[in-house]
Amino acid sequence: MLRVLPPRDAAVSPVTAAESPFHVSRLSAAYGDRPAIYDLTFTPPRGALAAVIGPNGAGKSTFLKAALGLIPKIAGETRVFGKPLSANRREAAYVPQRASVDWDFPASVLDVTMMGLQPEIGWLRWPNASHRARAMQALEAVGLAALAGRQIGQLSGGQRQRVFIARALVQDAEVYLLDEPFAGVDAATEAAIMDVFRDLARRGKTVICVHHDLATVRDYFDYVMLINVEKQAEGPVAAAFTAELVAKTYGRRALGLSSAYGA
Repeated sequence: MLRVLPPRDAAVSPVTAAESPFHVSRLSAAYGDRPAIYDLTFTPPRGALAAVIGPNGAGKSTFLKAALGLIPKIAGETRVFGKPLSANRREAAYVPQRASVDWDFPASVLDVTMMGLQPEIGWLRWPNASHRARAMQALEAVGLAALAGRQIGQLSGGQRQRVFIARALVQDAEVYLLDEPFAGVDAATEAAIMDVFRDLARRGKTVICVHHDLATVRDYFDYVMLINVEKQAEGPVAAAFTAELVAKTYGRRALGLSSAYGA
């Protein structure tokens, strides 16, 4: 059974685009002739634990990738604390889905973690003792310091996910964007990852997760955006994660499901 974490002390308050740590404005992207996301605007507050939820094929992963400039977009822009993403990119750390990673790559857990420091270290330069210490600190935060020398492909699925979270943590960014961070991990790993996210939020960092499990939204997050190609709702969980809005996002057949999950 998943451990229910205590609620945040502070309520999530609305913010302006300039105040938001990761403001996405009127973002649209397509795959060929098929629109993947259309005219999405997203304005989470600083320190939020934010979920991006919607049915399969709704454009959740596309939203993250297009917002970060990892795939082409048709329109829209992303600003980090009011500045264009290109001018403030180091403040946004990204963790992709595990399925998109080549796990046969001959790198150790410590090597993969230090990849998060590549923009700082630079190409064709070796990390120094300070870089290694920071990477070990990040691995300690996710409970994997003892496995620093192990080849990444030898880890379990949950351990691999925690390594990639450590790679993001070592950047010491202000915003962390994660694509399905709980997919395929066991309950203990999920609880450990959530502890890391809670600690980030307590320190004023913003965590944005593509998330699929409606049952844990209220326990894990305080802010949410519901999408199905277009945005269906956005705001604090209490206001935006309701049975009616979930049903609107997933279709009327989801009404009973969302009610059972407490939406």
